[in-house]
Amino acid sequence: MMRRTLAAAWMTLLASAAFAGDGGLKPLTQEAFLALPGEGADAPFVLDVRSPEEFVSGYVPGAVNIPHDQLASRLTEVPKDKEIVLYCRSGRRAALAADVLAANGYSRLEHLEGDIAAWIEKGRPVEKPRDAAACIAALKGGRSTAPACTAD
Repeated sequence: MMRRTLAAAWMTLLASAAFAGDGGLKPLTQEAFLALPGEGADAPFVLDVRSPEEFVSGYVPGAVNIPHDQLASRLTEVPKDKEIVLYCRSGRRAALAADVLAANGYSRLEHLEGDIAAWIEKGRPVEKPRDAAACIAALKGGRSTAPACTAD
C-alpha cells in the first residue's frame, strides 16, 4: 500500500514538474493582471498561445496571438523589454511557450492564472475580431496584428 502511495506521489511530482517547465513562469492572478497598466511603456505584452481558431472565439483585451508551436520562429514579435503575460486554455501550452521564451533570454514571464477559461468564467471582458475568417487566415499567415483581428 505504501509503495503505491509513494509511486502515486512521485508521478504527481513528475507531472507537476513537466507542466511547470523550467521557463521561469510565475503565476499572475487575474486581479493583479487587471491592476497592471493597459497601455504605455509599463503595460505588459499579453501573449495568447492558443490556435487562431481558439483566439477568434474570444481573447483577453489587447492580447496578441502567436500559437505556441510557432513561437520559436516568431520571437522577433515578442518584446524582450516588457513583462510577458502568457495564457492558453489550460496552462499547458503557456508553459511550453514559456520554456521557448526562457531559452531565448526572456526573463519577465508570468502566467495568467486560470487561463482563458477562468477569465471567461469570472465574467471578465473578452474581445472578438470583427472578421473571424479573415483573422484566422492572417494569423495562420504569421500576421498577429492584422486589422481583421481587431475587436468590433
